[in-house]
Amino acid sequence: MADVLVVFTPSGLRTTVPEGAAILDAARKIGVDLDSICAGRGICGRCQVEVGSVAGIDDRADRLSARSETETAYRGRKPLVDGRRLACAARAVADVVIEVPADSMVHKQVIRKRPEIDNLPIDPVVRLVYVEVEAATLDGVPGDAERLATALADQWDMVDIDISPTTLRDLQPALRAGDHAVTLAIRDATSIVAVWPGFRDVVFGVAFDIGSTTIAAHLCNLVTGDVLASSGAMNPQIRFGEDLMSRVSYVMMNPDGGVERLTEAVRLAADELIGSLTAEAGIERSDILEVVAVGNPIMHHLLLGIDPTPLGTAPFALATARSIEMDAAAIGLVVHPEARLYTLPLIAGHVGADTTAAILSETPYRSDDIQLLVDVGTNAEIVLGNRSRLVAASSPTGPAFEGAQISSGQRAAPGAIERVRIDPETLDVRFSVIGCEPWSDGADFDDAIRSVGISGICGSGIIEAVAQLMLAGVVSSDGVIVDSDRSDRIVRDGRTRSFVLYRDSDTEIKVTQNDVRAIQLAKAALYAGIRLLMDHFGSDHVDQIRLAGAFGAHIDPAHAVALGMIPDCDIERISAAGNAAGTGAMIALLSGEARREIEAVAARVEKIETATEPRFQEHFVDAMAIPHRTAEYPHLSKVMTLPPRSATIRPPRGRRQRTTRSEHGQT
Repeated sequence: MADVLVVFTPSGLRTTVPEGAAILDAARKIGVDLDSICAGRGICGRCQVEVGSVAGIDDRADRLSARSETETAYRGRKPLVDGRRLACAARAVADVVIEVPADSMVHKQVIRKRPEIDNLPIDPVVRLVYVEVEAATLDGVPGDAERLATALADQWDMVDIDISPTTLRDLQPALRAGDHAVTLAIRDATSIVAVWPGFRDVVFGVAFDIGSTTIAAHLCNLVTGDVLASSGAMNPQIRFGEDLMSRVSYVMMNPDGGVERLTEAVRLAADELIGSLTAEAGIERSDILEVVAVGNPIMHHLLLGIDPTPLGTAPFALATARSIEMDAAAIGLVVHPEARLYTLPLIAGHVGADTTAAILSETPYRSDDIQLLVDVGTNAEIVLGNRSRLVAASSPTGPAFEGAQISSGQRAAPGAIERVRIDPETLDVRFSVIGCEPWSDGADFDDAIRSVGISGICGSGIIEAVAQLMLAGVVSSDGVIVDSDRSDRIVRDGRTRSFVLYRDSDTEIKVTQNDVRAIQLAKAALYAGIRLLMDHFGSDHVDQIRLAGAFGAHIDPAHAVALGMIPDCDIERISAAGNAAGTGAMIALLSGEARREIEAVAARVEKIETATEPRFQEHFVDAMAIPHRTAEYPHLSKVMTLPPRSATIRPPRGRRQRTTRSEHGQT
């Protein structure tokens, strides 16, 4: 029998096989990335391929055998369309080019828009395989597990695969129910962790992003990468303290049970989210075999039941910075008994697994450009670098960016002013409110706002308001609301002045001098931390800025630069990264290769502690100016006209110029 050539694209791998050999066998012979769960029985439909062409080999369909009964009778979940063939049934009868579509690869790139996933690498930690096991006989191998091992070796070339005690308990009932055919879940190609009767092609996992305020969770199909459901909830630990340092203080003041109460609260919330996700997707909790969790260091420690008090004081020692893998049931999650929990590595005492996940999502370590990644919150996590080097730090910005410490401040919720524009000549104000589509100067605004109301101003709103007041000359570059008769919106407020954004018979929302000072302190701390990383990296510029987190998604890039929160950069290259931590958690959930990659990357990130850096104070004082005392803004000047700087920059009276974690806490 003659040999024929089989060329696989896009890999370019090629081999010769005897005429009539199955395409799936040819792919396995040379390690082509071609999926199959059913071991070539024509059941799963995952090995679909197409006939292609290269120079010298055309794409005639008759280079493959005619469709057999296996293909004509196939009615699986993944229909055969557009001339596709099952690689397990199609046979090479002439030299042939086989195109392997992306959705037929094991390590596929799945593009999903919910939530914020793009080109997600699939390298499943848990893999499904279908096997047919010989029935027991009086004179044969007596043990089902041993006959299963023989079937795995014969049908999948898998040897020395352990079987967990839970799976061993379930094996015999599954074999009976499946007429000696079962689907196995195999973790890390070493251990059987679940068994189901007959053929099955779905298994699930959950990724958690555990923040100090909210917990986000995403249910994913581990085989396809599909995000089936997403949900979120307030972190119930808030009742023990709104910011993280308050929770650490609670633990310190309650040595008998403080850690346990905080741990129980977050674990219960995570488990309730699993209940919501499985109900929405219509699956069982026992279908979940993998869980990934990320969070800041204090959230990470409390989820695992570790006392976080060492993180409250210098030297901010972590219990461990390494990734952890453990039984998911050990933290109270009601899922499959063999489900595992994986937590990403941490970087430093105030730079946690959520930042590591954001790095995994944004991949600055693959870029030639110098990328700045900022997750803005009560404590801002900052990462700077490129493929040659990464440096990271946290900077204590305080809660002002979240609306706290602001006279009319509130969290981003319906009724909060989120966008502000001020006419530089007349000082007339127009704004938008969360939950109300028209702007305040729109014809439909009055009708639309009735159901929502105007209750305050959130973080993005106060940032734009202060930046707009600076651009209009109402706030000087040293942060003083000037005395002026330009508009009746500038009002006396005790010994200082305020600017009225909105007033009606019941409500007055204004920007006070203290509000401006709070924003100055917060943005100066953030900028100083960034500038410190630039010093250590040895660069006076950044090429790209990514603003992570929910807050980053709502910050207008130009106003963030105009306020002096972040360095000058091409405005077109400043963008929101969305929930980068949550996306990173999902990548780690779906890819063992990504886990190994980020563990190596995290180990080489250089940690900079702002509290011990002598230049932090210098950078902080310079950054108190709006936008900055000395920095130039060539990129910003292309889109905005900056007013002249004040001759002197005065630090705020009665306040230390250096913010500390004890003042503002950590997020």
